[in-house]
Amino acid sequence: QVQLAESGGGLVQPGGSLRLSCAASGSITRIYGMRWYRQAPGNQRELVALITSEGATKYADSVKGRFTISRDNAKKTAYLQMNSLKPEDTAIYYCQQSILTPTVLQDYWGQGMQVTVSS
Repeated sequence: QVQLAESGGGLVQPGGSLRLSCAASGSITRIYGMRWYRQAPGNQRELVALITSEGATKYADSVKGRFTISRDNAKKTAYLQMNSLKPEDTAIYYCQQSILTPTVLQDYWGQGMQVTVSS
């Protein structure tokens, strides 16, 4: 059984920073892409950033230059460094990892965590 554990969310003032983490555990053969999504109240879930197994990255236009996605393959962990946070970044953030186990390749999701940007 594979699980993703997220940490690092919380309340921060505008202009502040947070670092989100997403650690995978279980019977894992290999991890491919890692992604961060977010969903604000009344909005659809949107892709914020992704990083491939080769380290290539892609960002939503709304976070370019402010957010940085990275990964530590040895720790099976994805990170999202969020700087210069704005109130419109307030949302529930979810991580997703494409994971190969001995029996299947599929996408796994974290439980989601609240990020609130407010003074």
